[in-house]
Amino acid sequence: MRRELLGNNPRTLRALDLAAERAGWRWPLPEGRARGIACTNYLSHSAQVIEVSQDERKRIHVERIVFVLDCGIVLNPDLVRAQVESGLLWGLGAAAWGEIVLTDGGNILTQNFDRYPVMRMQSIPKIEVHLIESTESPSGVGEVSVPTIAPALANAIFALTGIRIRRLPMSRAIQIY
Repeated sequence: MRRELLGNNPRTLRALDLAAERAGWRWPLPEGRARGIACTNYLSHSAQVIEVSQDERKRIHVERIVFVLDCGIVLNPDLVRAQVESGLLWGLGAAAWGEIVLTDGGNILTQNFDRYPVMRMQSIPKIEVHLIESTESPSGVGEVSVPTIAPALANAIFALTGIRIRRLPMSRAIQIY
């Protein structure tokens, strides 16, 4: 259905197709693993596939992210990859645990970053960033990887557990490690 809806958006469709291909979407995963996918044309044309697993304590582990980006002509590929990777990690942490806690009176309890959970090294998944060669004008890469991380993760969790997550942070519904 998604491919059909992208019929008038060939660059995003190409990113979606390439992300699925690079992630091995056509091949089944071992039992206990699942994938989720999402795409967007926010700033640039991108898609990502997230692969998750669940341990014996029912905690979700993000194992792998495959991200494909068409941002037009790429002037500095290493810089683009670094920006995408950092956006993925920030977005993953925000989707999983990010929350500003308020008191009953509405005051902000989360006053500083010491109370705001972020992604830790032990939780960082394998990340693959694939840049599509293009002759189109350069477009944005600043936060291009953030918008699709939560939907791709929610889709993967649903495929694995049957739990449909509708609110953030996801840790309110399921434990994410």
